[in-house]
Amino acid sequence: MRSGRLILDWQAKVRPALVLGCDVAEEDRVLVAVVYHTTALRGSRYEVPMNVPGLDAGGFDTQSIYTVPAVKLIRRRAILSATQLKQVEEKLKLWLGLV
Repeated sequence: MRSGRLILDWQAKVRPALVLGCDVAEEDRVLVAVVYHTTALRGSRYEVPMNVPGLDAGGFDTQSIYTVPAVKLIRRRAILSATQLKQVEEKLKLWLGLV
């Protein structure tokens, strides 16, 4: 699974999420980090409001980052542009204290 721009539904509750991470080697666990898409934005500095074709109006809440098994991912719903991905990455770095 490649990093970044895929928006996938996953099984627990069918909910769009942005897949983050890198290529997985055979010896690695097949887990991916995801950031949920939400339609209930609250104006937090960690949210990224964004219109993405194929998703309802809303954005990504970088405070909602989870690690899930790749087998829980169902289907691709959208792909972010490089610019959109960078916006999410910047907020995620802020939330994780990496800036």
